[in-house]
Amino acid sequence: MHYRRLGKSGLKVSEIALGAWITMGNQIDEKISSDLIHAAYDQGINFFDNADAYAGGQAEIVMGKSIKDIPREGIVLSSKVFWPTMPGPNGRGLSRKHIFESIHATLKHMGTDYVDIYYCHRYDPDTPIEEVVFTMNTLIEQGKILYWGTSEWEASYITQAVGLAKQYNLIPPVVEQPQYNMFHRFRVEEELTPVCREFGIGLTTWSPLYYGILSGKYNEGIPEGSRASLDSMKWIKDRITTERIAKVRLLTSLANQLEITTAQLAIAWLLRRKEVACVITGATRLEQLDENLLAAEAQKLITDPILEKIELILGPMERNIDD
Repeated sequence: MHYRRLGKSGLKVSEIALGAWITMGNQIDEKISSDLIHAAYDQGINFFDNADAYAGGQAEIVMGKSIKDIPREGIVLSSKVFWPTMPGPNGRGLSRKHIFESIHATLKHMGTDYVDIYYCHRYDPDTPIEEVVFTMNTLIEQGKILYWGTSEWEASYITQAVGLAKQYNLIPPVVEQPQYNMFHRFRVEEELTPVCREFGIGLTTWSPLYYGILSGKYNEGIPEGSRASLDSMKWIKDRITTERIAKVRLLTSLANQLEITTAQLAIAWLLRRKEVACVITGATRLEQLDENLLAAEAQKLITDPILEKIELILGPMERNIDD
């Protein structure tokens, strides 16, 4: 396993992380979650990503139980705040009240005294950025979080947050967590990259396989029992278009030539970017985890000629649309 600095901070994270979204506390049980976390840790993964909204808080609880016998100093834990998790008008967003109450709930759920990275899960138009920056700085001073960042924030808002932190001599965000994959790339490559370079912001990217589509498992239809076959996951099925599947089939052919899987090709393609500190992956089986981990070694196969072939398959990059 290789480790990368999180932006310009001194924190080092495994270039492949294991995330809890969709799976832990929901799609898989506690034993499988624990087995996955321990297998990941044994193979060098030190970064485990979570959020207070995942599975209604159950994802944090399950992860907390799973890491009890792992040295706390050996792992990097993250969580997030924004989405509704408590009753009333103040039960969501990035107000000082909701952030404080949310971090206390997260620490209780995960059975830890602090989280290493705390993300603002979305931008909150109802809360001044100054309030967010001051609140995050206070949590760092209190030792409840060590670093803070944003998730799915526009580049202009990140720039404002960094500017305000510098103006008031506070600790700025050091990380942004965007969706980034072969089918969702404009925002990272055209909008966030300049901010990353100017301010030393690292990227911890999510959905590397575009909800599983880039794994190739939907190339010949939707298998029974897959996420896209579930009524609760209809939003994934809606993203499986004829055009995308045609591209994934070509990517699968290219991956076969390289003697790697389509998923490994997609993850290795992401890891080539210097701005990417790590790629957050999900898994429901140990075999999936092992496959994802091998993508780190597949980076060396992503040469300029291979990149050119990938670009020809993907076609012109378009501005992301909320698809």
